[in-house]
Amino acid sequence: MRKTGRNRISGRIVETEAYPPGDPSGHVYHGRTARNQSLFLDVGFAYVYFIYGTSYMLNVTAEEPGVGAGVLLRAIEPVDGIDLMKRLRKTNKLTDLARGPGRLAAALEIDQRLDGVDLCANGPLWLGTAVRETAHISTTVRIGITREVGRLLRFFEAGSPFVSGPHSTR
Repeated sequence: MRKTGRNRISGRIVETEAYPPGDPSGHVYHGRTARNQSLFLDVGFAYVYFIYGTSYMLNVTAEEPGVGAGVLLRAIEPVDGIDLMKRLRKTNKLTDLARGPGRLAAALEIDQRLDGVDLCANGPLWLGTAVRETAHISTTVRIGITREVGRLLRFFEAGSPFVSGPHSTR
């Protein structure tokens, strides 16, 4: 859920990737830095970072304070504020609004200002409750990493047209 001005934008999370403690593909593998400090907060905080010079990514912290780990939000199924998402993403194709972590951040107007936000409290960005029951959850390897490539740490709603990645991984 995202509140921006008088607008509310939201979606159902349909795809994530886990980056547990000690994972060489995770941003905390080499320790705490100015960039990744938010990953060391308590469970349920936003870790937002800029990548490839083009996109923001949103992670949710997943461990107790001082232990760095997170879950990357890879895709959502748009629910509220779809017209605003279309304007922000400059597309009318519903399945492309937030399919992939960079698109998700753009569709929800997420940037560095939201890094460290408590996603379990009232604020500009938060995790809401499910709007309907989730279908079967499938697992595969994560997308776009070069270390620990065989780990089944990508979770997605099977059959959802809003899931990212190659068709073979949906």
